[in-house]
Amino acid sequence: MTETSGGEVLARMLQAEGVEKVFGIIDGTYFGFYSSLHRLGIEIVTPRHETSAAHMAGAYARLTGRLGVCMASNGPGVANLLPGLAVENAEGNRVLAITSCRRPQIVYPDRGGAYQAFDQVGAIKHLSKWSHSVVSFDRVAELGRTALRYCFDGRPGVVHLDVPETIMNGKVKAGVPTWQPHQYRRTEPVEPPPGQVERAADLLAAAELPMIHAGSGVIHAGAFDELRKVAEILHAPVTTSWAARGVLPETCDVAIPMPYVKLNHEVRNDSDLVLVVGSRLGETDWWGKAPYWRHPSEQKMIQVDVDGHVLGANKPAEIAVLADAKLFLAALADELASRTGRMNLNARRRKVAKYRETVADERAKLDRKLSDMLAPMNSAHVAHACQLAFPEGSVLVADGGNTAVWAMMFHEMHVPNTILSTFKFGMLGAGVAQALGAAVARPDKPVCCIIGDGAMGFHPQEVETAVRNGLRVVYVVLCDKQWGMVKMTQQLALKPLKTLVMKSLGPEETIKADLGEIRFDMLGRSMGAHGERVADPRELGPALERALASGGPAVIHVDVDPVKHMWAPGLIHFKDMHQEPKGR
Repeated sequence: MTETSGGEVLARMLQAEGVEKVFGIIDGTYFGFYSSLHRLGIEIVTPRHETSAAHMAGAYARLTGRLGVCMASNGPGVANLLPGLAVENAEGNRVLAITSCRRPQIVYPDRGGAYQAFDQVGAIKHLSKWSHSVVSFDRVAELGRTALRYCFDGRPGVVHLDVPETIMNGKVKAGVPTWQPHQYRRTEPVEPPPGQVERAADLLAAAELPMIHAGSGVIHAGAFDELRKVAEILHAPVTTSWAARGVLPETCDVAIPMPYVKLNHEVRNDSDLVLVVGSRLGETDWWGKAPYWRHPSEQKMIQVDVDGHVLGANKPAEIAVLADAKLFLAALADELASRTGRMNLNARRRKVAKYRETVADERAKLDRKLSDMLAPMNSAHVAHACQLAFPEGSVLVADGGNTAVWAMMFHEMHVPNTILSTFKFGMLGAGVAQALGAAVARPDKPVCCIIGDGAMGFHPQEVETAVRNGLRVVYVVLCDKQWGMVKMTQQLALKPLKTLVMKSLGPEETIKADLGEIRFDMLGRSMGAHGERVADPRELGPALERALASGGPAVIHVDVDPVKHMWAPGLIHFKDMHQEPKGR
């Protein structure tokens, strides 16, 4: 036997799982771990802040379908990691967090006055699927296997393993466990019961107007082709959760793009049968309730998910299927192929064609804002110009309140799984690091991050991370020098009539809603990135081209009209979503 540290045991387990990247800041408290990663050829990507490590791991996991791993050192490192873990767990990204803690003799429970110590497991337990500490070297491998089982079981989320620094770094004479993943966890996706697939096919074939609602489970399963095939066989309209936007190209005949909220409500009320795949039907889906959806007495539901706890949780299911989305949809497509003769396809085609006419009409209404060529520019120009400038299939990261709304409304999704945001958590600043994780996951294309000046102010230091790691991220920072979404709410609460007439109130009429200017282009250049400032919409396209031509990270400071930016399209729907539906 050779001398082995607990950190090396964990590193070798990650190697067996095929992990190639780990995100985090180095620290002596887990030298035994990260030095083993380095020796085994697992790349350590280091940001400037631990919460960024969690976001990088989450974005990497979502875009690659692999396990995202982040690390943090005991005390302050773990405290910095907490916000990122809360977000990535809420978003449902497969992240394993490995942290160090103080020696077992003085923590769990805290002896009292221990330096750089707090109840890390207790804090993270409420932000994750599973959180536990290792108490001895003999249990490192066992608890590592348990953590990895949780990582790949059910809905993805955050899993946490806390290891005392003495166990992480201390060496003992022991063999390194050589178990392979299939020896301690399920490695094959959950097969759908054939009888449920057949029954689902019968119901969908007989329905007057079936529809499909896709959630992010479709992304995690990589079920894009299977989803499209089923939708086209049925000629069923497809809506998505916010987090699953773009699982189907929005140019597809059956796609009902998420930004057209009223149309989504119409489709969900017209349908007599809904196939829900990989979605919990949460608040951003209006819980699946009337009046935004047809009443359950008139609309049956088939729900498919890898997490049995969400089946029928918010809307009663006629068929509740515990299965992998990709396998279920593939099996369903085979069953439906023999049932097309039973389907009223002509009626469905006519209905879906009318929906697509509405899509075209709504798109034309929105695009009228692009004719506004005043400076500082109308925010509508930004996502539109980015879509023209960036290669097809580039990842878009949207961050900020109104900025994210403008980005969603003026970017059309063409390639599945090319959009990131914090759809479930709305976390400002997360996009800075999500863009870095995206660039690590997909180095073949540049990443576009459209972000507000408020959100960029949370983590601007990570531009240096992009420069140091050679990550091709272009940060397009919309600058209106205010907390725009908050300011809008304040104005309507304080002086609604004047707000509606004047469109904006002065700083003296609102409460701490205005910000000073940060020259983000100069900040970017100070860290080695390409930087430019534009205000005229005619200059935005050329600035983006120069940023892309630079071949490295870039920051474009975009001055937008603060009043127009505040009145982002569709905000009324965002407000409605926060209210409990009062349907039939």
